[in-house]
Amino acid sequence: MSTSARKLRVGIVGGGFMGRVHGRSALVAGAQVVGAIGSTPERAEAAAEATGADRGYADLDELLAADIDVVHVCTPNNTHLPVTLQALEAGKHVVCEKPLATSVQDAAGLHAAALETERVGTVPFVYRYHPMVRELRTRIAEGEAGVITSLHGSYLQDWLAGEDDQNWRVDDEAGGPSRTFADIGSHWCDLTEFVTGDRIAAISAQLRTVRSNRGGVEVRTEDLATAQFRTEAGVVGTIVVSQVAAGRKNRLYLEVSGTESSFGFDQEDPDRLWVGRRTASQVLTRDPETLSPPAARVNRLPAGHVQGYQDAFDSFVADSYAAVLGDRPDGLPDFAAGARSARLVDAVLRSAAADSAWITVENS
Repeated sequence: MSTSARKLRVGIVGGGFMGRVHGRSALVAGAQVVGAIGSTPERAEAAAEATGADRGYADLDELLAADIDVVHVCTPNNTHLPVTLQALEAGKHVVCEKPLATSVQDAAGLHAAALETERVGTVPFVYRYHPMVRELRTRIAEGEAGVITSLHGSYLQDWLAGEDDQNWRVDDEAGGPSRTFADIGSHWCDLTEFVTGDRIAAISAQLRTVRSNRGGVEVRTEDLATAQFRTEAGVVGTIVVSQVAAGRKNRLYLEVSGTESSFGFDQEDPDRLWVGRRTASQVLTRDPETLSPPAARVNRLPAGHVQGYQDAFDSFVADSYAAVLGDRPDGLPDFAAGARSARLVDAVLRSAAADSAWITVENS
């Protein structure tokens, strides 16, 4: 995962929380963060300080004119399309925050643009990079589950549970027509399809807005969503996602049930993987001495030293840079994954609008 072959030069668009996360991962990967831009020219230096960049730039044109290889797009969702297109057209590789775009058409367009310009485009579905997720994926691929019978889980948060809790994501103009499912349900679906190798084929969903007014502003995006689905292989499943579940901070939980073994992964306890069998169950602990090779590849710390979200993000960014340098890292979520996610979100919205009708998820 080293970029030591050549020190990549990167620029970061956006100096908020995700900009800071991207900036740290870029530095850990050995890249030089040449510059950053904020929401206004006046915020340039603050963005540079937040992301670890050498300096702030006044605007995107100025940043793209600099000698950089990769652009990280960490801005509100409705800006991903124009910023990413401009970066690709300038010959830059792009790491774009999710959702890749707020519509199927725009996400597909960005995927096509990356292919046309022959630039690497990746989307941080970073939960793929927990070693125990790779361990789960390997065991399923080897048939340890037997016949997979069902998939179920949830992604629960509480950061918008309060009556006056507010964020730009709540605004459908900035965040897009879906909030909770596009923001966190997309992670759960990507993780489920990644570890099973089986895609969601049809979905029936319902949405609920609990806080219809926040600080005097009407809310038109969902606070929570539930869905049932079936996969291309005929497996049935359920998912609950919420940003108003008091006490849950960032709990993504996935359980894969099989005839021989079942598996449970909890993102808030990422160093462990539950393995259930009819005769006995066990909890596997992340240990580089016993991990499968795919899991060991993304392991960063010795056993007993907790490895979490930022470590997973560091591995994702390192793999993105390796792809820029000509490698083909296994499991790297690219713009195809971002476009796939947009189709799933669109199916959820259309189902909910049609009284939970079953909607087929398009493959392309």
